[in-house]
Amino acid sequence: MLLPHTEPPSRMNAAPPTSIDPVAPSPPPSSPSSPSSPEVADFPVEGMTCAACVRRVEKALSKVEGVQEATVNFATQRAHVTFAKGVADLAVLARAVEDAGYGVPAPPPPTAASPTTASQAASADAVEAASDRELQALRRDLILAAALTVPLLVLGMSHGAIPFADGPIGRLVQLVLATAVMFGPGRRFLRLAWSALRHRAADMNTLVAIGTLASYGYSVVGTVAPELFAHAGAHGARPHVYFEAAGAIISFVLLGKWLETRSRRRLSDAVRGLMSLVPEVAHRLEGEAEADVSTERLAVGDRLAIRPGERVPIDAVVERGASSVDESMLTGESMPVDKLPGATVTGGTLNQTGALVARVTRVGKDTALARIVQAVEQAQGSRAPIARLADVVSSIFVPIVVGIALVTFLVWLALDPTASGLSTAVERFVAVLVIACPCALGLATPAAVAVGTGRGAELGILIRGGAALEAASRVDSVLLDKTGTLTTGKPELTDILDRAEQDSASLLALVASAEASSEHPVARAIVDGARARGVALEPSGGFASEPGQGIRATVGGRTILVGTSAWLKRAGVDAAPLEATADRLAGAGRTPSFVAVEGELAGLVAVADRPTPEAREAVKALRQMGIEVTMLTGDRRATALAIAAELGIDRVVAEVLPGGKAQVVAEERERGRIVAMVGDGLNDAPALAAAHVGIAVGTGTDVAVAAADVALMRGGIGQLPNALLLARRTLRTIRQNLFWAFVYNVIGIPIAAGVLASTGWLLSPVIASAAMSLSSVSVLLNSLRVRRFGRRS
Repeated sequence: MLLPHTEPPSRMNAAPPTSIDPVAPSPPPSSPSSPSSPEVADFPVEGMTCAACVRRVEKALSKVEGVQEATVNFATQRAHVTFAKGVADLAVLARAVEDAGYGVPAPPPPTAASPTTASQAASADAVEAASDRELQALRRDLILAAALTVPLLVLGMSHGAIPFADGPIGRLVQLVLATAVMFGPGRRFLRLAWSALRHRAADMNTLVAIGTLASYGYSVVGTVAPELFAHAGAHGARPHVYFEAAGAIISFVLLGKWLETRSRRRLSDAVRGLMSLVPEVAHRLEGEAEADVSTERLAVGDRLAIRPGERVPIDAVVERGASSVDESMLTGESMPVDKLPGATVTGGTLNQTGALVARVTRVGKDTALARIVQAVEQAQGSRAPIARLADVVSSIFVPIVVGIALVTFLVWLALDPTASGLSTAVERFVAVLVIACPCALGLATPAAVAVGTGRGAELGILIRGGAALEAASRVDSVLLDKTGTLTTGKPELTDILDRAEQDSASLLALVASAEASSEHPVARAIVDGARARGVALEPSGGFASEPGQGIRATVGGRTILVGTSAWLKRAGVDAAPLEATADRLAGAGRTPSFVAVEGELAGLVAVADRPTPEAREAVKALRQMGIEVTMLTGDRRATALAIAAELGIDRVVAEVLPGGKAQVVAEERERGRIVAMVGDGLNDAPALAAAHVGIAVGTGTDVAVAAADVALMRGGIGQLPNALLLARRTLRTIRQNLFWAFVYNVIGIPIAAGVLASTGWLLSPVIASAAMSLSSVSVLLNSLRVRRFGRRS
């Protein structure tokens, strides 16, 4: 088999890490905790709908005696609490959350085997089950609300086109439909608004409840007791009703909640994908006899048989055999690593070519995979400063609007305390509440997010909701994984040097014919490269390989050696004349191997994992956007620098393993940068989750895609600038939407309150409803402009 020259990345000896090693043993357990020792609880919370909910849960948890710190992550729907052991416990924390009006799912049953990994998987299952239930409930409510609202809109907006629509029968039909919407799908908003009111808080649910109840209540009175409004200056015996407004508000807000919940539900897929790499059954050796046992039952010291094509069940050290193991899930390096006795193998990696006997060295929480899982969970649970302007403003906006409406009612009633004045006061009161209806405010973010993510999907860019869009719009530092992201992830034949300076095709034919019997990826790259160049292969015989050194074969009666310079030297071949050339190729990011024919040095061949055609243009575009670009890789520094120079990247962080990548992300965040991590492999999952925005190249592993906020499903790295530009465009649209959602209130509320009544400017509930609808239309039309993104240069 082939081995890189002494300088490029070796398949035998991994480069020394320059940062945290995720497979290092865990620190020894601390001494038994005293009653005041800190303990950490991490558990899911059900029922949160906005940032105000997060603040309410945090406030409730912080009031529990013994709690030192409580943070709640809205995206993952989880609470992370540090508390004094013996003073508080999970049951007390759960009661505090429930008293605040939210839920805590029952914890998964304990498991005796592999406690850390099993509990991680069970926790992910519990979160997904709760998310699925919420998603199904929202979908059911949305379908029902839409089905009831469509006829409401037809009747309410007919304006005489339908003869009976504005008569007693038509209004009774609207009353029945609106009641079904209000106390069916809309019941969730009423319940959550009541919960917020009990805790002296206001949120989006409060806005929805006030807007719908105001329009619904006014319409009910206008339907069952129209005589209350039968006075001069009103609408006669049959005042206008607003049942359709109540139905539309509930339907639109449900749509936004459904889109948001759908984008959150796959967060637990990352942990599940990680755990799925570990085989359920291992072949344990008892003497020389094999016994299939559950991987969870393995203990340190057990001996295992690992066959070709199987995943390594757990961290171990090789005792017997030789093979190549694909460790790309851990290191990101596309080339498999040769394993000889004494080498370590990691659980979840893929054994490729040979049978191994290995002894278990780590189990449970100490394994490399369990530590990666823990890193992903911690990074996903860490809190990000995501601005939710509508929720923050609503906590101030709602009390102000209610106050203005009450003052309006009292002022108009004081001006005319008669029955006619009471009706006018009620009308002014309702007009203020109707124009302050949160329909446009509720649509401002989800409408833009829906259009932006939809346009992204058309372009092959999957974006996980508004939080990811917001963070991506502010990115000023991009960390790019090398292997499989900037490069193809597959070695290719790049150089053939014939020392005799004759036709290189002849030398390539000999080398490829000799390598045709090898299963090594480098050998396959040489064979594929020869075939792509139209080189005919000859039959070979006497094939023999020395793992990590080279191969020997007979082609056309001649003995061919391909391997390292040291291996050829032991065979009596001096490779010194080509050492300088090999060093130059290694410095350019290639992996050279020497070739000898009939005991004479004949030349060398080299393979490399080449940059993708789109990578250079993507890096150039990012720099033009004012974004700092850094290459982050587990490869040796010389190889990384060569690739970086070719792509125009100035900053390189090399020789880092998964924990080190996440640490680099943390360091960038400490510098005050808004960080996007771009990767394609399992080894990138912790860093993807730790960044403000994790961006996965969709051709990579499912785990990387699941851990990321953005997935580039086609076009590879070339779509990265488009993804960030789309995020910037969408966030600009959201800010515009919020402006238009509020400008109608700022202008309309004073008019609805009658401030300009002396000039003849009055805003009846009919006009207030029209203004509210216009604000919603403006928000929707503005959001639809995002669909033009990328259609013109």
